[in-house]
Amino acid sequence: MTDFDWKQLFNPEFYILLQIGGVKIGLYVVLFIVFAETGLLAGFFLPGDSLLFLCGIYSESLMKELSTGNDFVNVTFLAALISLMGIVGNMLGYWVGVKSGSYLFKKEDTFFFKKKYLFQSKEFFDKYGSKAIVFARFLPIIRTFAPVIAGIVEMDKKKFMFFNVLGSVLWSFTMIFSGHYLYELFLTQFHIDLKHYIEIIVIGIILITTVPVLMKLLKKRK
Repeated sequence: MTDFDWKQLFNPEFYILLQIGGVKIGLYVVLFIVFAETGLLAGFFLPGDSLLFLCGIYSESLMKELSTGNDFVNVTFLAALISLMGIVGNMLGYWVGVKSGSYLFKKEDTFFFKKKYLFQSKEFFDKYGSKAIVFARFLPIIRTFAPVIAGIVEMDKKKFMFFNVLGSVLWSFTMIFSGHYLYELFLTQFHIDLKHYIEIIVIGIILITTVPVLMKLLKKRK
């Protein structure tokens, strides 16, 4: 911690490997970030998709204290914990939307809250309807505000919970299992340790998840 650099806050690996007094707290930090990304409306700058992919790569380290002795069970348990936090975070976001109504659309911008992202999320929700809750999970920024929009438009609670659970489970299991088994594949078949290419992986995931959204926005402006 003595060599801390604020730029590390944008590096998913920093959270996963975080220790305080020699005690590893990476798992708990990851769970909080997943919750905060939708539950606290302050997660649009946090490393969502890349964080989960790296969780798959570092699953053995993250689950060391809770290990069952079975690799597949450990990865499944990790994905289940993260999907649970995603579900709870979305539920809180939905509640905020129900209670706040139109207030958020009149709220001034702050460091943590950007109104333009709220409008972009509403457009996305209007286009895809209920399915937006699932799709949003795989899109940075949009996933932060999608459950809030669902609450504002008073989406049916049962329908919201169905798509909330479905989206969170698909997102967490897809990203974590991909990271875990691609890491093993590259290590055993090609003798390439993906942990040595974390920066490239993070940049690649960011490009894959954000470029389509940016292109869509630019096309709409034109």
